[in-house]
Amino acid sequence: MSIEIILNGDMYFGDVKGMIPHGKGKYTWSDGTVYEGCWEEGKMTGDGRITWSSGASYEGDFSGGYLDGFGKLTKPDGSIYVGSWRFNNQHGIGRKQYSNSDIYDGSWKEGVHEGNGKYAWCNGNMYIGNWKGGSMCDGSYYFGMWTKGLKDGQGMFYPAKSRSHSQSSRSLGKKKVLISPNSSFRSERFKDMKRSISRSLSEKISIGLFNNSGRISSKRVSLDEDGGIGDPAFDNTDILSNEGESEGDDNVTDVCEREYIQGVLIKEMSKSYAGSSYKREQRKFQMKEMKKKPSLDIFAGHKSYYLMLNLQLGIRYTVGKITPVPLREVRHSDFGPRARLRMYFSRKGSQLTPSHSSVDFYWKDYCPMVFRNLRELFKLDAADYMMSICGDDGLRELSSPGKSGSIFYLSHDDRFVIKTLRTSELQVLLKMLPSYYNHVRAHDNTLITKFYGLHEITLRGGKKVEFVVMGNMFYTELRIHRRYDLKGSHQGRSTNKDDITEGTTLKDLDLAYDFHMDKSLRDALFKQLYQDCMFLESQHIIDYSLLLGLHFRAPEHLKGHLVPPDAFHRPHKTPADDSSTCHMDLSIPPKGLLLVTHEPSSVDTAPGPHSRGCTMRAYSVGDKEVDLLLPGTARLRVQLGVNMPAQANHKVSQEVSGSQEAELFEVYDVVLYLGIIDILQEYNMRKKIEHAFKSVRHDPMSISVADPKFYSKRFFSFLEKIFPADM
Repeated sequence: MSIEIILNGDMYFGDVKGMIPHGKGKYTWSDGTVYEGCWEEGKMTGDGRITWSSGASYEGDFSGGYLDGFGKLTKPDGSIYVGSWRFNNQHGIGRKQYSNSDIYDGSWKEGVHEGNGKYAWCNGNMYIGNWKGGSMCDGSYYFGMWTKGLKDGQGMFYPAKSRSHSQSSRSLGKKKVLISPNSSFRSERFKDMKRSISRSLSEKISIGLFNNSGRISSKRVSLDEDGGIGDPAFDNTDILSNEGESEGDDNVTDVCEREYIQGVLIKEMSKSYAGSSYKREQRKFQMKEMKKKPSLDIFAGHKSYYLMLNLQLGIRYTVGKITPVPLREVRHSDFGPRARLRMYFSRKGSQLTPSHSSVDFYWKDYCPMVFRNLRELFKLDAADYMMSICGDDGLRELSSPGKSGSIFYLSHDDRFVIKTLRTSELQVLLKMLPSYYNHVRAHDNTLITKFYGLHEITLRGGKKVEFVVMGNMFYTELRIHRRYDLKGSHQGRSTNKDDITEGTTLKDLDLAYDFHMDKSLRDALFKQLYQDCMFLESQHIIDYSLLLGLHFRAPEHLKGHLVPPDAFHRPHKTPADDSSTCHMDLSIPPKGLLLVTHEPSSVDTAPGPHSRGCTMRAYSVGDKEVDLLLPGTARLRVQLGVNMPAQANHKVSQEVSGSQEAELFEVYDVVLYLGIIDILQEYNMRKKIEHAFKSVRHDPMSISVADPKFYSKRFFSFLEKIFPADM
């Protein structure tokens, strides 16, 4: 029998036993909390649903007034736990999605992670392993760079066996995981380690007991404001992780400098430190991490702050002014130094310009209609372009300037590079702009740098700063492990080994690989390279480079082959084809990536700031358009210079066995990003004199500066050697 009971502002309607809830019923507390479900002698027992006045809700099993059994808890912040409960605590197997989209899936004990479990950060990073007291617990420590849950880059490894390590672990407290949202190391981190950064994951809920007054107690849920373990991390994060139980009686700390690619160890150098030297080495490594930071945010007080504000104001004004103008074909009058917009930006503002917090400056925008048409050719949306460069997030300055002294800035989303120019470079660009415009119109797949704007800022006192806006060739969701600037010359084209860090751009003599590609991809690449080289030669341009970025997949250290591995899916010969063919198959198919038929619905087909043109066709899939499938990572559209798969071969040694000689190679699956940069150096009188002077001291064939015709021929020949054609 169902009856209604009202007591002290609370209300119950449902089945009773001696005026006590028993059976099914609904209880509403005066604060708005509502429970509807099964009761047993005044206690919530069985299936039910409770919603608190805070907005939190639970639906599932109850026992004796506690959350006990299996159920789902939803918090006001959007976090959700689905799994086992015991006495109001997550206990057993369960899955929790945090308000920041982090997810933990695994074993729980008394409200915290305990046992085996998987923690996936919202950015794709992942930890799978053992947990203890809410912390990753596998023993030894690795501090370094990670990508999508895999060690990926340089770092330091501290084994569990060392006593110093064990002592250091204890000093961190129970929580041994540190995740930061950027790739630089800050000195405050070791202070932060002493604090527990893993939030309490238990939700203490005490509800549903019928007290002596006859009123059911509804003690409120204690909802911790946890957003997951640590802060949400990005790719390329520094992480200090616990990788095993720390045991040991030795006071010597064995420390290893390691380098990983996609979770695979490729280099290791052991070091031993006693006592406090371990801490000194940690500090030394921290300083090395700070030096590796590739870019710096530009903030108020930074030397480039006002320059950045001026640049943003000018681009916003220019793009906003010219975008509404009807698009038309460019004319001869749209080119040259006289085709420009000029404006004075006063801090107080004017009828044409807004007031601003920077310094007064003059703004000059060169050839606005030409660059507007170029942005249209490159399919750049004007609003996206402005937001990327002129948004509130600002720009970042690359920490190392170019050899010429140019300063480089990155848009906050990494889509665009802004470079300061010398006046001579600006004049070269203006001179070649008509031919450049015609070249990029005629060749959708051109590998030459894509220019989006040419600007000049004049500060009070007459100081002028010229800028060019370009696409970032390394704008990709994949990590660039190696960067090379390749000219095809040898003199001075190596990097001091002591100066090499993870972000260093290496040179010709540092390149230890040759690259084997699908036949159709290579043919298309060299067809375009030839056309681009002929264009640059016609403009008397020298000193340009191929900027090459390598993303390595997990490497296969395949050695013992008699010849270098073949390219992708090269047709295999059979003994019937050639009686002299060795019985073993010498070609090595890719392991970490795969070419599949292009599906526009499966990949992003919108052009990037560097890419343009059609999807590439591959010989290995029947000359069809292809996507690049990276198992467990991504599916990417293959374009010329973007997401191009290859095998990188590294000759490591040569062995002689009897009368046979064998070359031993390491083979890596790589994804290539490439383009031709630095195309604003004309072969003028100064360069001719430089060539004559250096030719006396060095082999004329080896020096960078050379006649444009010779330069393009040498450049092209060099690339043919590092991208050999497979027979």
